[in-house]
Amino acid sequence: MGESLTYADAGVNINKANDLVQRIKQIAKKTPRTGVMGDIGGFGGLFSLNLSHHKNPVLVSSTDGVGTKLKIAFAMDKHDTIGIDLVAMCVNDIIVQGAKPLFFLDYLAMGKLDNDVAAQIIEGIAQGCTESQCALIGGETAEMPGIYNEGEYDLSGFSVGIVDNDRIIDGSEIRNGHKLIGLASNGIHSNGFSLVRKICFEKCGYNVDTHIQEFGKTLGQELITPTRIYTKTILGLVRDLPIHGIVHITGGGIDENIIRIIPDACKVMVDQSSWETPPVFSFLQRSGGVSDHEMHRTFNNGIGMIIIVPENMAQDIMDRLSAMPYEKPYLIGEVAARNSDSEPRVEWVG
Repeated sequence: MGESLTYADAGVNINKANDLVQRIKQIAKKTPRTGVMGDIGGFGGLFSLNLSHHKNPVLVSSTDGVGTKLKIAFAMDKHDTIGIDLVAMCVNDIIVQGAKPLFFLDYLAMGKLDNDVAAQIIEGIAQGCTESQCALIGGETAEMPGIYNEGEYDLSGFSVGIVDNDRIIDGSEIRNGHKLIGLASNGIHSNGFSLVRKICFEKCGYNVDTHIQEFGKTLGQELITPTRIYTKTILGLVRDLPIHGIVHITGGGIDENIIRIIPDACKVMVDQSSWETPPVFSFLQRSGGVSDHEMHRTFNNGIGMIIIVPENMAQDIMDRLSAMPYEKPYLIGEVAARNSDSEPRVEWVG
């Protein structure tokens, strides 16, 4: 009989995984929320719904990943913010429907488990959950030798929120004349990184340590900036103001995302001169020779969220947003009639 093999001989260390679970338990305690039941480490996360403030509650869910922005984290060996991106990509898709995030679960897969790196990632997830006012209640950490290269991993997440049925924001009340209010992004967020990497690393020959004068920092520091989480802003508005549509500007940019909520009989007029575009976008466009059309359908170009509101309330909502120290709103356009099916749904002016 040959030698007795173990799971560890195949590249999977159960003891190390158990040690990581104990570290994650302590991290998860930093994201307390009413409704959380039990500890990390069970077969499933438990959450008790308090429906006393809801007449006809609807659960809203979203799942997402971080895409090839992970490559930036690998190159920089910096893993404490990528979890914020992960939470942002999920919860920003929930709040646009008027829902309040409740809880979050993550999935982390590594070729060889590195507990220190994993803990940094989970710390970022916990920070994102804190900013989102939701709880980290579970997840999965998989060690998968032979699937991922050394020092690489994959990351995805899942979140659930709640909203009353009659408070769901779905764009059905959007009419001609409604105004578009844009909320500033803080950079690229988590979309378009395949093109970003092709421009910066292949075409220009830069690396993450290259200092870019117009940023005043290294390329890596600019690219790793975590995605903004808009939970506090959006939930503050929908509580008592007429918000008829909200758009999270992710992959596809404004062009592809705003048409998901605008009625077919309408189009939007977007004034591209109405907001300050962060330097990273002009840098990418110039360095890559990227057309305006491609920029519009790939990146957020400085607008992370768009709120669609009645014309007579636009100034009041702008004033409310301007009073928030962490928010920078812009009046960026309006909804107009679409005269034929061949007419574009998004028209850029200015």
